[in-house]
Order: sequence, then C-alpha cells, then structure tokens
Amino acid sequence: MQVLVSGSSGLIGGLLIPRLRLVGHTILMLHRHRPTQGDQLQWDPLSGKIDWGIHSATPIDAVIHLAGENIGAHRWSAARKLEFRSSRIQVTSALIQTLLARPQPPSTFIGASAIGIYGEQGEDWIDEQSLPGKDFLAQLALDWEMASTPLTNVGCRVVNARFGMVLSRNGGAFAKMLTPFRFGFGGQLGTGRQWMSWISLEDCVSALIYALDESRLSGAINVVSPEPVRNVEFTQTLARTLHRPNLMRMPQWVLRILFGEMADSLLLKSQRVAPRRLLATGFNFSDPRLEPLMIRLLNNRSPTPVRNPD
Repeated sequence: MQVLVSGSSGLIGGLLIPRLRLVGHTILMLHRHRPTQGDQLQWDPLSGKIDWGIHSATPIDAVIHLAGENIGAHRWSAARKLEFRSSRIQVTSALIQTLLARPQPPSTFIGASAIGIYGEQGEDWIDEQSLPGKDFLAQLALDWEMASTPLTNVGCRVVNARFGMVLSRNGGAFAKMLTPFRFGFGGQLGTGRQWMSWISLEDCVSALIYALDESRLSGAINVVSPEPVRNVEFTQTLARTLHRPNLMRMPQWVLRILFGEMADSLLLKSQRVAPRRLLATGFNFSDPRLEPLMIRLLNNRSPTPVRNPD
C-alpha cells in the first residue's frame, strides 16, 4: 500500500515510518522544507500545496495525518490557542482539499485526534460513544475531526485516532517526568484521584497500522491502554520503578498559577477511557499494564506481544 504520512518527524511518526516499511508498505512523507530524499514531498501545511514531483501520478492508497502543534509545550495564551486551531483544523482542511483534487482520492484516511474531546468525566467510563465535552480542548478535537468529513462524502474510510498520553522515554510527557522523579521531586498532581488514560508508543503505532488494515474500523477509535490509572497510582508506580520517594504534592491552586487554563485541561482533568472498538475488533496490546511498561522503558527493553483474553 502507498501511504502518505504527515508529522513523520514527531514522536509517533518516528516509529511509525520504519514499522510501516517493515510490514511492506511504501511511504511518502510530507515535509515543510526542501526534500533531502526521494520519499519526501515538500508541503505547505496552511495552503495544503504539495510538490508531488515525480510522484504526481502515484496513487495514494492511504493517508496517516499526525501533524499538529504541541499543546503541552508552553503556557497557553490567546495566540497559542489560535495556533493550535490553525495547525489542526486549517491544515487538515487544506490537506484534504489537495487530496480531493487528485484523480483518485485515498481509500483510507487516519487522522490524529485526542481523548481531550471528551472533557472532564470524573469517575465515568468513556468509550467512543461518549458525548464530547465543552471545554477548549474538546471543541478543538471535535472541529479537528469534522475537518475530515469531506473525504467521507467520496467514499473514503476515515478513522479518527483519539490518542491518550503516549508513553516513551524518547519524548513526550513521560520523558519530561523522568528528570524530576529521578531527583526525588516527583509526585501527584492535585488530589491525585483524576484518571489518566495512557498508551505505550509501541502500542500506539501498532494501533495505527492495525486501523490501516482493519476495514471494520471507521470513525472514532480510542487509542489508549485498557487499564487507565489514577494520577496517584501513576506517580507512585514511576517512583517505585525508579527506586525514588514519592513525597512531593503539587496542589491544584499552584498548578493553576503556574500553567493557567492548561492545568485543568491537561493535568487535572479526569478521563477514564476504554479502547472498546480496538478490543472489539481483536487488537492485541503488547503493553496493557503500566508497571511492566515502565520497567521495560527504564531498562530499554522491547515489548513482548500478548494476547487479549477472548
């Protein structure tokens, strides 16, 4: 299958590309800068323009669209929030219009989304049928997913991959946590009772490749482990795995002073999310439980595939 990928240099894309090649797919990567190799295409994200070069007549069977501004990198401002919307909604809309202008649109489109679409849910279990929330991140994710609707009108199978927190020692939130926890300054956030829905990087990439080939999947899929944990359990597990104390506590009011709106949206929100559609179609998680994953990550070991119970 010929697969076009955006966001190939990010945390997920960096592992996705070699894994796609390993299972036999041919890859074209969208890049903002001048290509340095034959499988790269120069792309202007805001206009959607792609310099297809020698690939102008190459059929694109599927697209995996991962590009989007990092929402956790800096404190939010009005300008930053506009960047989040532009890098997701405007960029996705422009890319899709470019794809629709080709003689044959792709048959499959997998777009990045986030479990932030569900908003604060307290103790309730969340699945793909749950209603969207009403905060900024929920509306952002909802509009992001709606941007891909024009492809469904031409018979393309569209999958919205709603990512939880992706755990890897090579980047993302988990990598940032390691330094303070190693020095004994890690600890729970707020009350620590908020549910965290996570997934290993390897399972995240496996889920995307699975969705690429699994024709029964369309619409939303929750890309999370089947075993969410409370924040206090997450922090205790990380401290125990590192053989460090877990004595620090960061009160809610301090987090709100430090991070503003981002504190409630990313750090204190409770989301107990289930990957029901992945499980229902037979996806197997290699890292279903948190502590074995943390041990593996901190010892640089590869995952061992396991079968989900029937």
